[in-house]
This record gives sequence, C-alpha cells and structure tokens, in this order.
Amino acid sequence: MSGLRRRRLAFAPVFAQSVAAIAPAGTAAVTPPFVIAAVGGGPSVLAFLGAALLTWCVALVVRPMAQRIAVTGGLYTYAAKSLGPTCAIPVGWSALVGYAAVSVAGLVAVGTYLGRVAMLAGVDVPVAVTMLLSVAAAAAAVVLMTRGIRPSAVATLLIECVSVVAILTALGYLLVAERHDVDPVQAVSWRGDTGDLAMSAVVAISAFVGFESATTLSAESFRPFRSVPRTVLWTPLAAGVIYLLAVGAEAVALSVDPTAGSGTPLSDLLLHHDSRLLAVALDLGVAASFFACTVASINALVRVLFTMGREGIAPRRAGRAHPRFHTPAAAIAAAMTVVTGCAIAVLWVGVAPQDAIRSFLTLSAFGYLGSYLPACLAGPILLRRIGEPSRALAILGGTAAALIGLLMVAAAFSGQPGNTAVVAVYVAIMVAGIAFAGALRRFAPDRLRGIGIFDEPQRDDLLLTSVFR
Repeated sequence: MSGLRRRRLAFAPVFAQSVAAIAPAGTAAVTPPFVIAAVGGGPSVLAFLGAALLTWCVALVVRPMAQRIAVTGGLYTYAAKSLGPTCAIPVGWSALVGYAAVSVAGLVAVGTYLGRVAMLAGVDVPVAVTMLLSVAAAAAAVVLMTRGIRPSAVATLLIECVSVVAILTALGYLLVAERHDVDPVQAVSWRGDTGDLAMSAVVAISAFVGFESATTLSAESFRPFRSVPRTVLWTPLAAGVIYLLAVGAEAVALSVDPTAGSGTPLSDLLLHHDSRLLAVALDLGVAASFFACTVASINALVRVLFTMGREGIAPRRAGRAHPRFHTPAAAIAAAMTVVTGCAIAVLWVGVAPQDAIRSFLTLSAFGYLGSYLPACLAGPILLRRIGEPSRALAILGGTAAALIGLLMVAAAFSGQPGNTAVVAVYVAIMVAGIAFAGALRRFAPDRLRGIGIFDEPQRDDLLLTSVFR
C-alpha cells in the first residue's frame, strides 16, 4: 500500500466518506418519488423500512471483517481473504459497477438540478448546458480528490449537512401547506404488483448503498479497527431515519398535488405553492448532495482499482500514487473519464435526465447487491478461518445473502420501464468478470494467487515505550 498516506485520517473524514457515498440529502429528494410513483405511499414506507433493516444486517456482517483487516479494496479484498481470489474478481467488478453507476447518476443529477436553478432564475437551459455543468462538476471533483482524501471528505460532509437541512425544511413546509387537503387513504394507496414492489425495494436499497465505502479508507485511517467499524454500523441507521421521514412526508405531499407526475416533483410542488426561494434551495441542495456522492463514490472506486493495479489484475498504472498528494491520481483520472463520458452520452442521445438517473441508480443497486451477497457469506467464513467462529454471524449472513438473492431475482423480472436494459447490462458485465477470473485461473494462476493484499502493521505503528514493566 506504499504511496498512500497511512494512519492519517481521523474519525470525521472516515464517517464523511460513507455519509457522502449514501448522499442522504439528494437521495431523500430524488429516490422516494420514484418508489411512490411505482407502488404508492404505504408500500414505499415498507420498502424503505425493509431496505434499512436489510442494509443494517449486511453492516453487522461486514463490521467484524473491518475490525480485523485494514484494506483499500473493501469488499473485494474481504472476499479474497475468505472466499478465495477466483470469487473475489466478480465481487470486485460488481462493486465497481455500483460505484461507477451511482457516480454517473450523480453527475447527471448535478447538471440537471443546477440547470433547474438557472431556469428558475429565468435563463433557458438547453441540453448542451446541462452537459457542460456535468463536465464542470466532474473537473471540480477530480481536483478535489487528487488533492487528498481529507479535504474532499470534510467538504462532502459539510455539503451533506447543509443539504439535509435544506431538504427537510422544504418537506416540512410542504406538509404544513397541504395539511388540510390530505387524504390518508390516497397517501397510503397500493399500486403495481409483487414484481414492482421487489423492484421498488431494490431502488430503495440504492438509497443506502455506499455505507461500506469507508472500508476502502482503512489503510489511511488513524485507528482503522475503531473508526471504520463504527462508520459501517451506524451510517445505515442514521440514513434510515432521514429516509423514513422523507418518504412519509413525500407520500403525503405527492398524493394531493397534480404536479406529482413531473420529473422533479418536489421542486414543482414548492413552485405550485409560490415558494420559489425554497425551490431554489431544494434544487441547490440536491445538486450539492449528488456532487458529494460522486466524489465519495469515485474515492471508493479508485481505491479498489488501486488495489487491483497493485495486484496486477487491473493495469499497473492504476496502482500508482501521486508523488505529492499521495492519492491514486492515475485511477482518479481514468475513472472520471469513463464516468463523465457515460453521463454525457446518455444526455447526448436524448434520454430524459430523470430516466437516466433512475436507470443508473437501479444499475448501481444491482452492483452493490452483487457485492453485498458474497460479503454476507465471507464474514462468517473469515472468522472461522482465523479461529473465531460465530454461529450467530453465520445465521445472520446466510439469511441476509438469501434475502438479497431473492430480491435481485424478483427485481430482475419486474416490468418497470427500462428494467430489462439495466438487468442486461449488469448481467453482461458480470459474465465478463467471471470469464476474466476463469481465464486468470487457467492461464495466469500466479497472478490470481496475488489477490488479497492488505495493510500490514509496520514498526512505526508500535508503541515507542514499554507499557508493562
């Protein structure tokens, strides 16, 4: 792991990484309307509650691994140390899909919501301007990430805090403004079928994914076996509280207003109530939150690539660190080029921004779930290998893995618009990953055996004075 700054990050930047990757502010404004439109208000609350519980179960399984190994590869390295290197490669590819897809959605959202702010100011914003705004956000993210993980993490945490306040304020105003027109039956109505509910649960889970990204900072954390497990455990719970408040408020608000079917319903609801200032604040908060999400997600993605580059699985250049800033600068540049290219491509071909955001969030959910499922199996196996077996963890991990598998299968056959294309893209990527792992096993077994590097204790990590006399 030489080249990165070891044992420098305090708890706050580590916590900021997971919080920003989840993007509770932006996600609370964007994701619940997708779910509410598909299945209705009542099932949406159940979908987000179930997503919170399932994500927390995954966190409980990942936490013991984070307490014992300091890594930069996250779940990819945990899988290598427990399930073996052949299984680790598809896990790593799935995690990369999750990080990259949510980053594409983040860039599209930044351009879209900043464009809406300009429209509210009376300026016409064509698609070309939206693309330029996305490119500008990508360039700013590259500068911030290259300068170091500490400044980027602190900046994203501040952005999220301000954005959460702005969005909760807007939701509170909507509830007060529409309190006399609420129809409780309409607010908790049920639409769609079982497949739609499963797909909505996957979309709801996409609101929580990224909580484990703090594990990619283990080698750079000052006290990795304390700060990273705490972050992994408590971030999904904190996000769950925010999302349940948001989805309940939005189910009520969207049930009584005719603008509920628009691409940006919350902002349009505020405009319907002559609250232009709050609408601007909401759009700025969503844009800022998704920018922070993009930064955090790419930070995690490039550290997985950095690990793969050091192992020879990815190009060796991905494993190089900047000589001055000690960040994976080459991997950052390559990842942002691909992510920005995808964001520009979908806007260029005429895909509606909201459809692009929904599709990439769904793809990211499949990517994350595809890495969470083997991680749930890896936790108990790793503990057993080091002589610390846990029957409770084995039951919890097996149950969570089974639920994730059933959810992915049910969601794959959902009839939601664009779902077939998303599933096809994910399956194609995973088939390629499995084929790549098989090719390495057949033609380059030595390289395959090198997978699973982690940060080992060094002499400088030891106490300089004797503790016991």
